[in-house]
Amino acid sequence: MLTVSEALNRAQLLCDAATKAGADAADALYYCNAATSVSMRLGELEDVERSEGQDISLRVFVGQRSASVSTADMDAGELEKLVARCVAMAREAPEDPYAGLAPEELLFNGPVPDFDLDDGSEADPQALREAALAVEDAARAVAGVTNSEGGSASHSRTRFALVTSHGFAGGYGASGHSLSASVIAGEGAAMQRDYDWHSAHHLSDLESAEQIGASAGARAVRRLNPGKAPVGKLPVVFDPRIGSSLLGHLLGAIGGPAIARRTSFLLGKEEAQLFDPAILIRDEPHRSRGLRSRAFDGEGLPTAARDIVADGKVTGWLLDTASARQLGLAPTGHASRGGGASGVGASNLHLAPGTVTPEVLMADIETGVYLTELIGQGVNPVTGDYSRGASGFVIRGGQLAEPIAEFTVAGNLIDMFGALTPADDLVFRQSVNVPTLRIDGMTVASS
Repeated sequence: MLTVSEALNRAQLLCDAATKAGADAADALYYCNAATSVSMRLGELEDVERSEGQDISLRVFVGQRSASVSTADMDAGELEKLVARCVAMAREAPEDPYAGLAPEELLFNGPVPDFDLDDGSEADPQALREAALAVEDAARAVAGVTNSEGGSASHSRTRFALVTSHGFAGGYGASGHSLSASVIAGEGAAMQRDYDWHSAHHLSDLESAEQIGASAGARAVRRLNPGKAPVGKLPVVFDPRIGSSLLGHLLGAIGGPAIARRTSFLLGKEEAQLFDPAILIRDEPHRSRGLRSRAFDGEGLPTAARDIVADGKVTGWLLDTASARQLGLAPTGHASRGGGASGVGASNLHLAPGTVTPEVLMADIETGVYLTELIGQGVNPVTGDYSRGASGFVIRGGQLAEPIAEFTVAGNLIDMFGALTPADDLVFRQSVNVPTLRIDGMTVASS
């Protein structure tokens, strides 16, 4: 695997070649990943996979025309053809008045800080095998578990480098570790499946195989013999594992591209009291060992911590350069890049905890539902209408009761945001983290 400096050099050479071939401006993004994973099922080795891949993406601008190409072939001759093809494509592309690199005066400047994303580890297939076996064994040891879809453990290393023709060059590396287990409880038509997983940059931060496996097994057993959900306008409580999806819908609605296209249900609601004044949603791109920590965005602009929602109000849109130009605003350092044009994304996002425990949050619910799984993609980003298949548990007399399945929960995201109340059990475990969330007045119906 290349070092970060070698990755930067490779991107720089491609960017320089583009300007020599006639591009007015260009940027090049290099990404490589080496991963090893081991899967065990019913105590036997099922799969060992080793993958190494690299990809370089070139974006060029000829006036206000642009084109993008990417390849995994690093042969010098092939890269030369890639550059020529990309410049030729740009000359034939339609003009876009908002196309171009990020403003030079706004670029990240200085050494890339160390967010401790790499523990220096190398893949150890034997250790991965032992971890995969341990996590599956822990899940299968839970009373009521009858079968297994397997336990897996993986290790990865990545390198990322971005270079622009107007002076930006930055890159970083990261290591990754993950553990997961998926098991089945019950027999025949009554079988239920569930899982658990965890991932971290440092092996020392990874939850133990025993914790993850026991959680996967317990989740599967708790789902046995589901009944019918109560129906009507009811309080709905979101388990933290799925509550984070609500922040995903919020991010899509405040992203610059959606605002510029006028396809967001939050258009015109910049000053609205969307949430309770106590709600705080914060993006922290500089968190040490954060799964999405980064010093600069996908266009080379500096990142910074930001309250996405403060005092219950959205603090502004998340903008890449193109959407910022279209809206007459400044980019916010939230551009995300793969191949091609940039998009918009957050980094380490969380909804701040409330002041009561999940038990107290549910204590006054006479009849409601607690969601542990959401199914389908029934969310309209233009209107905010929300309808998802779900499974979980009845809440009866303020307590979790029997499992339920095959029902839907529906509402409108604006109403849902306004009715949202968090518990105090926030844990920083993934890239997007929320505590247990309660939303009153959602429509629950049988599927």
